[in-house]
Amino acid sequence: MKRNMVVAITGASGSTYAIRLLEVLLAAGCDVYLSISAAAKIVLKQELNLAVDLDKFKESMLMLDGKSKPKDRKLQKIRSLAGISSDSSNVLAVGSGQPGKLHYCHYRDQTAPIASGSFLTDGMVVCPCSGGTLSAIVHGTSANLIHRAADVHLKERRKLVLVCRETPLSLIQLDNMKRATEAGAIILPASPAFYHGVKTIRDLVDYVVSRICDQLGVQNSLIKRWGS
Repeated sequence: MKRNMVVAITGASGSTYAIRLLEVLLAAGCDVYLSISAAAKIVLKQELNLAVDLDKFKESMLMLDGKSKPKDRKLQKIRSLAGISSDSSNVLAVGSGQPGKLHYCHYRDQTAPIASGSFLTDGMVVCPCSGGTLSAIVHGTSANLIHRAADVHLKERRKLVLVCRETPLSLIQLDNMKRATEAGAIILPASPAFYHGVKTIRDLVDYVVSRICDQLGVQNSLIKRWGS
């Protein structure tokens, strides 16, 4: 049985975590419902030189089809180290072992399946989660589909993982994290560890992605675990 996961990419730095997470979830057999904010589009271009058209989205824009190759050698090296467009190795397949499908949901489309609690999912990740998105989720503004989908996961008591990436943190942000936790969300800062034999950027990215997958119940062997 396919598992439905929701992934939202917002305007914080750390878009490489999101791309690698998408690769891993799809390779693990999960169907992924993806939404990208307007600010995230800017960050994807700035950090990974990925030009994403939010109105005419194609999977190849995120290099998830394994066919697109960056022309810039420096970018190619960075993406390779981060694991982008890799073979998604060290992922333990779930279910039938078949790769999952990517379903794109425009962040303004409040009629998308993930806007309703009657659409069953196995969890949602906001990766990376900007301070503005965190605030909107905590205060239930539902100004766009990402906020609404997060609100749905909280009210339905489903897993909601917020991968915050900001430093330093203001008292307002800390208070919002506290409120989100009290509401049932999991705050998972993009803070990679170094005990698992770090050699490349990908090792650091995979650590965070592995911990996200652990929270979602997605089997993986992306990292060497403590005590193993």
